[in-house]
Amino acid sequence: MYWIQIRNPAIGVHPARARKLLTEGKAAVFRRYPFTIIFKSKSKDEIKELRCKIDPGAKTTGLAIVSETNIVWCAELEHRGFQIREKLNDRRTLRRSRRNRKTRYRKPRFLNRKRPSCWLAPSLMSRVFNIESWVKKLCRLAPITAISQELVRFDTQKMIDPEINGTEYQRGELFGYEVREYLLEKFNRTCVYCGTKQGPTHLDHFHPKSKGGSDRVSNLVLSCVKCNQKKDNQLPADFLSDRPKLLARLEKQRKQPLADTAAVNATRWKLKEVLEATGLPVEVGSGGLTKFNRRRLGVTKSHWSDAACVGKSTPNSLNIKGYQPLLIKAMGRGSRQMVNSDKYGFPRGAPKSKHKFVCGFQTGDIVKAIVPQGKYTGTHTGRIAVRYTGSFKLKTKTQSFSINHKYCRYIHKSDGFSYGFGELVNQKVKVVKPVINQLINPTQLNLFDTAEFSTQTTQTKTKRTRKAKGTEGEQLTLF
Repeated sequence: MYWIQIRNPAIGVHPARARKLLTEGKAAVFRRYPFTIIFKSKSKDEIKELRCKIDPGAKTTGLAIVSETNIVWCAELEHRGFQIREKLNDRRTLRRSRRNRKTRYRKPRFLNRKRPSCWLAPSLMSRVFNIESWVKKLCRLAPITAISQELVRFDTQKMIDPEINGTEYQRGELFGYEVREYLLEKFNRTCVYCGTKQGPTHLDHFHPKSKGGSDRVSNLVLSCVKCNQKKDNQLPADFLSDRPKLLARLEKQRKQPLADTAAVNATRWKLKEVLEATGLPVEVGSGGLTKFNRRRLGVTKSHWSDAACVGKSTPNSLNIKGYQPLLIKAMGRGSRQMVNSDKYGFPRGAPKSKHKFVCGFQTGDIVKAIVPQGKYTGTHTGRIAVRYTGSFKLKTKTQSFSINHKYCRYIHKSDGFSYGFGELVNQKVKVVKPVINQLINPTQLNLFDTAEFSTQTTQTKTKRTRKAKGTEGEQLTLF
């Protein structure tokens, strides 16, 4: 939790102390997600400086707020970049088919579109905007004075072939081969599904293009005519449901697509520019340094724990026992499409209502519904979808049903995200004792400057800090 005194960020407090302040009436609930309290009078406690750490990912990003020895708050932010890409593809398909039906033939136009410099696709920018909005939100709630970002750089060719070097980067895996000849040699001129060598073979998309597959060589396999027609556009898991061993062997044999890696590589520098625009100093670190910090502290791997271990600012001990990460999922803020359409692009149903708010509620609000009678008698908590009639659709973790608006009470207003809680951490982190003037291993020497490392450890040895009761040395959490 955080204190907010007169709308200014203050020091985090222990949950037990926050409950006591709320019970005594000295504080009030300011926000539910992340759970924040506002102090009704000025606090005399010293405000400690905090650091926000970020571990960017294609699907999930880890966030952590760290003090000198404790994790104050941690969360995992789930993006919707791939969902945006699919929606843009569907829109492009519908518009193209409608244009072919409605207009006479004309020559294709070109040079009529201009993109700004450093342009990124909407599916990529959504990841950057999600992180930016949460960093700004945390800076308003907590006294954050610095930011750490994992500036990940993947060598995609190295991931495909660990022994690649020199001119092999320029030649690629198809040097001297045609695609078909490459696949014939790779799969020994046999059908990957039935194993036959008789008859002609086709190039089959292992993961169908109609369901998100790519034209990358790693997604192409050899198939006989019979198996290719039988598979059609089924997913591999559905087509090979009765042959799990074959499916596992093919998944292991073919190379994994690098869509996630490409998304991280494309957004890393843009994200750094956005973070620097906040005016706070930004520290960058590599993925190898994050892994080294996590291993030396003995922390299990997760998105939020990786975020806590980003950069050289990672302390020698982190108290994570008893913490429960906040799970954040980007849901979007609705659609500009006024009328839903079927798969052919024709309108389906009535247009959307122009009124965004109905009875004081809007779609995406998190509410608490107390139903006194009927089939769903009891207390339910979830997200609502408003209807003009006043009968809302409430979606909880287990079910979805209609409910009258008079039974709903606000918990959290719609902000484009949904919230949940992860598993409680019961792991104890070991305290690392710095060793002076001793080289640990070659990997560490590549990650740290030896002189800087020894100087920092010497200061840690000589300087002793006094722990303040109720803040430093105890768990600091948002929950």
